[in-house]
Amino acid sequence: MMSVLARAVREVEGSVQRGSIKPSVSTKFQVIALLVREERAQVKTDESRSEAYRAEQLKRLDGIATILAKVAVRDASLLGLLAEDAPVSDAARELRHEMLVAAGRTPAEDEVPVAAPTAAVTAPKRRVVPPSVVSRQLANPFLAPDYDAAAARPAQKSVARPRRLVNWELIGPLLSSFENATDGTTASMALPGAATVRLPDGLELMPHQARLVAAAEDGHRTFLLADEPGLGKTAQALLAAQAANAFPLLVVVPNVVKTNWAREASLWTPGHPATVIHGDGHTIDGFADIIIVNYEVLDRHVGWLGDLGFRGMVVDEAHFIKNKKSQRSQHVRQLSEQLRSRAVRPLLMALTGTPLINDIDDFRAIWQFLGWIDERKPGPELMEALEETGLTPVDHGFASAARGCVIDLGIVRRRKADVAADIPARRVADLPVELDDAAGRSIRAAERELADRLVARYHAALEARGDAATGIDADLVRRVAGAELADKSAKTGENVFSMIRRIGQAKAGLAADYAAQLAHSVGKVVFFAKHIDVMDAAEALFAERGLRYSSIRGEQTTRKRQQNIDAFVNDPDVAVAVCSLTAAGVGINLQVASNLVLAELSWSAAEQTQAIDRVHRIGQAEPVTAWRIIAAQTVDTRIAELIDGKAGLAARALDGSDEEISSAADIQLEALVALLTDALTA
Repeated sequence: MMSVLARAVREVEGSVQRGSIKPSVSTKFQVIALLVREERAQVKTDESRSEAYRAEQLKRLDGIATILAKVAVRDASLLGLLAEDAPVSDAARELRHEMLVAAGRTPAEDEVPVAAPTAAVTAPKRRVVPPSVVSRQLANPFLAPDYDAAAARPAQKSVARPRRLVNWELIGPLLSSFENATDGTTASMALPGAATVRLPDGLELMPHQARLVAAAEDGHRTFLLADEPGLGKTAQALLAAQAANAFPLLVVVPNVVKTNWAREASLWTPGHPATVIHGDGHTIDGFADIIIVNYEVLDRHVGWLGDLGFRGMVVDEAHFIKNKKSQRSQHVRQLSEQLRSRAVRPLLMALTGTPLINDIDDFRAIWQFLGWIDERKPGPELMEALEETGLTPVDHGFASAARGCVIDLGIVRRRKADVAADIPARRVADLPVELDDAAGRSIRAAERELADRLVARYHAALEARGDAATGIDADLVRRVAGAELADKSAKTGENVFSMIRRIGQAKAGLAADYAAQLAHSVGKVVFFAKHIDVMDAAEALFAERGLRYSSIRGEQTTRKRQQNIDAFVNDPDVAVAVCSLTAAGVGINLQVASNLVLAELSWSAAEQTQAIDRVHRIGQAEPVTAWRIIAAQTVDTRIAELIDGKAGLAARALDGSDEEISSAADIQLEALVALLTDALTA
């Protein structure tokens, strides 16, 4: 809850500073005040927590309350909303519910917004249509979607209509067939042999990925792809869309992975341009083949998205729609219904390593999105398959047969252990994230300031030696970068070290959120960070999500440190180990996990490798994936490239290579060299 409140109050503060006091800002201000008041009362009465923990939480709440007070002083219209008897609008109640869900809280039944009785979702107060989408609609009349083909689809043959099961209640038995499955088999459909897929140079598709693409190529059009994280679901979805010619393609994702989706699309399907919707979508390419939108802004774009004429739709982390009463779930299902009614055999894919979180009922919303069921009964295809079994829910064998019918509609589930031969024993997967809030803008401004200072030093050096060189002097660039690196004076402003620390702080919440998702999907996860404040922020988020964690830090006694390691290794309820990159990078064994999150970048490839080796070591039974969180459009991306470029030099040197082994100082210098070179060539 604390990270949700902190992010929201920063958004309100930024809006007020810009003089933008829209009704939505006032609503958010009031909801933050309500939740701070409720959270304070809850913390004070929570006897299960230590006194120190409660004091720390109250201190953080005081900080948020202080920002609210400062904001209210700037605009007197907000003061009245702080009163305990201030009226609460329907919009505020809905936003409060959404913030509670975002914080991992389950609102009371009487607090859950009730969906309208009709299938359509009530339009929100504010809907947008990006200018480039209007341009697409006006540019060429032949780009307008044609729904005639879908309307002219032949009706199903009468023999396929439900007969024996028409009066049976079937949704409950279908769900129970999965809940009570005891045959020991994985719920995964039979897939054809691996397809031969033409890929861009340098890319290789693993056999288990190619088999799903082959299914799409053979005509299968609905998939619940429930592979474990690290098995390449994103690439499979993009290539399946290409095989099915399902463009334009709509991709709905959590905010933390939308930049990564655009990056993966440029790699795997470069012939189909992708665009990402940020905010009101003013920067999107309305003519793109792949449109990526995050759940948080879907409500304001659902109108024009429904009319664009998509031929495919992918929902990533599909467990996000499990609450059928939530607005995000309603919008996703509305778009799916429009797609199925307007396109001939569209591609629909739900991607999640965790289709079930609370109970078997979590399947309902995902199955509805895929068109397998509606509110009360199976869809035509599933009903026909159930009829063909010749069984009813009271017959022996119905549960097993019914489960098989649902699986054949498109459930695909592979674990790392099942496809271990396909994937590397150890790999680093970069996850770019967009820092599009006030902190991100501040970091990019500081980076420009640092680049400008380097450029000024470079030109001053040229002028001092009377050089009229037209090109870039690479040697001088390195000397200027070295001088900047050696200058420890605080008067020079932002330096590369403080900037990297700020980037780590800005990524903390996104990295912790992804680690929490992994913990729900695959079990135990190791979270590495370099700085204490990043570890603190992550631990606060895990506590809010109800995830138990162990903290492994440098200031701990040897005994306390070992207790925390043992808790993570031996206690099945401890989901995350939050580790200091320097203090926990050596000397400990955490191979009980096979996934780790690198929330901050190290200054050396060796330090990164040491962290990964806490998990990838003797006794590890599964391939290891290190998820490296990279701040897009910042120096973070350059440092990641430098680390990868220097990786392995030590091993090559030991094998007889004469290459020089890199140090942390090398990467720091090269980062500044790259920053200055880019600025000079801009």
